[in-house]
Amino acid sequence: MKLYMHPAACSLSPHIVMRELGLPVELVAVDRKTHRTPDGEDYLAINGNGYVPVLGLEDGSTIMEGPAIVQFLADQRPEAGLLPPAGSAERRLVQVWLNFITSELHKPMAMLFSPAYAPAATALRTHVSKRLDWLVTQLAGNFLTGERFTVADAYLFVCLNWSPWLGIDLVRWPALAAFMRRVAQRPKVQEALAAEDLVPRDRTGIFFAPRAMVAEEVRP
Repeated sequence: MKLYMHPAACSLSPHIVMRELGLPVELVAVDRKTHRTPDGEDYLAINGNGYVPVLGLEDGSTIMEGPAIVQFLADQRPEAGLLPPAGSAERRLVQVWLNFITSELHKPMAMLFSPAYAPAATALRTHVSKRLDWLVTQLAGNFLTGERFTVADAYLFVCLNWSPWLGIDLVRWPALAAFMRRVAQRPKVQEALAAEDLVPRDRTGIFFAPRAMVAEEVRP
């Protein structure tokens, strides 16, 4: 399977899931400006929206949208427990979290990266902050649904990792900072970060960025 990705983007979520599941990972980096892969493939012919991730399957078909991809992946290795059984209340809860993260956190945070939404930046940060206020009241344990790491936790980790670039300080939510630290210490998460050449952004050790970006930020 091929995972079309950008380092540190939302594609990091299925990347982490693939490593947690022990599935073979073939990363295909997509150039943000040209929408081309390293072998010259036109990514817009794969996903006309232009964004990542897309999962390419061995039969030539593809799956778009991160929440759909991670559920498909988890179902390939159900014994790993990253997604509860179909039809269970536990699975529904994970799906609720995936939908909450994609609509209430991922989308507004992604908008904050775009200069086009600069006039709405204050409102977007307020929106995200309110959702994080609520989220910390819902944590059921070390992870979103209790003590077991699921695909929803991988997704939340990736979105919260963008916080420093967006003027959102997780110091305000100690439980979320602790969550980030907990997930970052997982061996398979470390593997995914290393494969994308992501390194600690600052001394907290809980936010990660492409090595070249970190070098640029600390340049005197």
